[in-house]
Amino acid sequence: MKQIVIISGKGGTGKTVITGAFAALAKDKVMADCDVDAADLHLLLDPEIKESHVFKSGFTAFTHLEKCTGCGICRDVCRFDAIRDDFTIDPVSCEGCAFCSLACPLEAIEMRENVSGNWFVSETRFGPLVHARLGIAEENSGKLVSLVRQKAKEIAEQRNYRWVIIDGSPGTGCPVIASITGVDCAIIVIEPTLSGLHDAERVVDVTTHFNVPTKVIINKYDLNYEITGKIEAWFVDKGIPVLGRVIFDKSVVEAVVNSKTVMEYSNMKVRDALGDIWEKLGKNLEE
Repeated sequence: MKQIVIISGKGGTGKTVITGAFAALAKDKVMADCDVDAADLHLLLDPEIKESHVFKSGFTAFTHLEKCTGCGICRDVCRFDAIRDDFTIDPVSCEGCAFCSLACPLEAIEMRENVSGNWFVSETRFGPLVHARLGIAEENSGKLVSLVRQKAKEIAEQRNYRWVIIDGSPGTGCPVIASITGVDCAIIVIEPTLSGLHDAERVVDVTTHFNVPTKVIINKYDLNYEITGKIEAWFVDKGIPVLGRVIFDKSVVEAVVNSKTVMEYSNMKVRDALGDIWEKLGKNLEE
């Protein structure tokens, strides 16, 4: 079983579109949407949810007012001003440090685990999809990413599938690190802009640090041939293979609007390019 993750230096490069194309091309695979802060792979795959689970992470203080005598110790020790005048807790201000509950002489403050989101196991026309939805302003998305990846891997092992295809998060933060750790290959999707190259350089620093084999796809390469050339030269200099180029085409947008992958609804040049890229990637990983 091989795990591949598609990532990008920033949002909007076409990462999820390419993940959807790989989902259509690969056989015997599980998809995992690890962009839990802004999950959108389900928009292309139209999943039917089979399992729904609550994701709990972090803690918030809660005051049992029947035990509270109003001594004010909790308010004195709280550095986040989360204790209201009536000694209830403001859940937005509370950082979950538990100092108030430890300081309370009457044990009137309880730390309750937060419900931070949900995760799902679904079936799609291309196979199983594990995906999640993090709650608004909730933290610990890295833990949710790890949970989604673990479940996808379990399904692949149970069904003896060859691939786990992961739609990773953009950027270089905690969710990205959780997405790439231990995978067989990270594929960076980059568009031909100077800012795109700068962001991709930061992602390469992360994949290099974690010793993750890395490859590149240049999306919408025909928008700026000069910068495309600079991007290819930079990656070649770093010893990072460029798997291929994909043209800009409005039919890709039409495919997304119609909840289809580009392999089902797109320009032949786009489909051919992605088909060649997938074939090359498969051969490289098998070797």
